[in-house]
Amino acid sequence: MPFTFTPLSGLPDVTVIEPRVFPDGRGFFLEAYKESDFKKFGIDERFRQDNHSCSTKGVLRGLHYQMPPHAQGKLVRCIVGEIFDVVADVRRSSSTFGKWRAIVLSAHNKKMLYVPPGFAHGFYTISDIAEITYKVTAEYCRESERGVIWNDITLGVAWPSTEVSLSDKDLVYPPLCEAEVFP
Repeated sequence: MPFTFTPLSGLPDVTVIEPRVFPDGRGFFLEAYKESDFKKFGIDERFRQDNHSCSTKGVLRGLHYQMPPHAQGKLVRCIVGEIFDVVADVRRSSSTFGKWRAIVLSAHNKKMLYVPPGFAHGFYTISDIAEITYKVTAEYCRESERGVIWNDITLGVAWPSTEVSLSDKDLVYPPLCEAEVFP
């Protein structure tokens, strides 16, 4: 199998995926996604949209999610640079509700993260520039978009820096205790 699937410590519904990399004198080759291998591990999703973003150092995007019926699972990769990638459980009935975890995704380590529906997602750009690609299981729907403020005291995410560049939208998201979340 060209992938190693590892449940994320503390949030076992989230999966760290490491592709098998084939380096040679010209560079490298890897499979970034293979439906049959993902399905064998239990990630049986139909991805409906691919996104690509570019951010400069200090940019923080998140914490974002979409509510049903447009809830999104995400398969996130960093293809240029390095990011501090964060997921937080926003499923009120979950035993891990309000818990968060982070992982460094980079062009160097080539790790990916599968974030199922019901988790808020965001990242902080560590390198001078970072490009992120991610597949999602539902198309973007503005009416279903929700978020939690990046510096929510209840969540207590230990971001690499508090000096961040945010979008206007990300500045006004509510804290988790006031956010509309999954049941």
